[in-house]
Amino acid sequence: MFRYLIIIIALFTINVGSSQKQNKSQTALQMEKLGFQNIADKDSTIAIRLMYARSDNFTGKVLYTDLHEAYLHPYAMKSLLQAQKLLKKYHPGYRLVVYDASRPMHIQQVMWNTVKGTKKSPYVSNPKNGGGMHNYGLAVDVSILNEKGDSIPMGTKVDYMGSVAHIDKEASLVQQGKITGQAKKNRELLRRVMTEAGFRPLRTEWWHFNRVTRPVAKKYYKPIP
Repeated sequence: MFRYLIIIIALFTINVGSSQKQNKSQTALQMEKLGFQNIADKDSTIAIRLMYARSDNFTGKVLYTDLHEAYLHPYAMKSLLQAQKLLKKYHPGYRLVVYDASRPMHIQQVMWNTVKGTKKSPYVSNPKNGGGMHNYGLAVDVSILNEKGDSIPMGTKVDYMGSVAHIDKEASLVQQGKITGQAKKNRELLRRVMTEAGFRPLRTEWWHFNRVTRPVAKKYYKPIP
């Protein structure tokens, strides 16, 4: 009887695993095949709100038509998990929210085609030049949620393309009344936990963090097709 029970449990486990695999999109399966890890599987307390799985982004289109999970290269994943721990240490009740992580290069091309020849082009990496760190699974777009699950003020929404999102003149932005002093402090908290975990901030986007430099990514890692 005991042996039959073990067999039934084993068959149930196999069926559940098979079902979960079938429910994953082709893009998600491709990410896993390449060795990328699902953030939600590693830490379910990190919120996932992929902005390119919705149409309210700078392209006005749903770009991730079959992707609703956020994946990262294991090297970046380790640092993101550490950043979450640091945030909880410095401000209990707060947690990270991810708006974008690994991004296939063909999606990057769609983004580039949208801004090519416009004032927004400096904010999007050209695939012909190797793309950006998202295309290697080594960058993450992230912010902070409070105890109620609401985004804390950062001065602009994620994906805002303009000088108010830059991090190098935040004191001036406060003086000009373009962002509040609290938004500046919130950005600084985000940068603190991310940089202490090993990420590098991007000057033009308060929400964007790279785990390695572009030369390192091109030399040692492969982009996602």
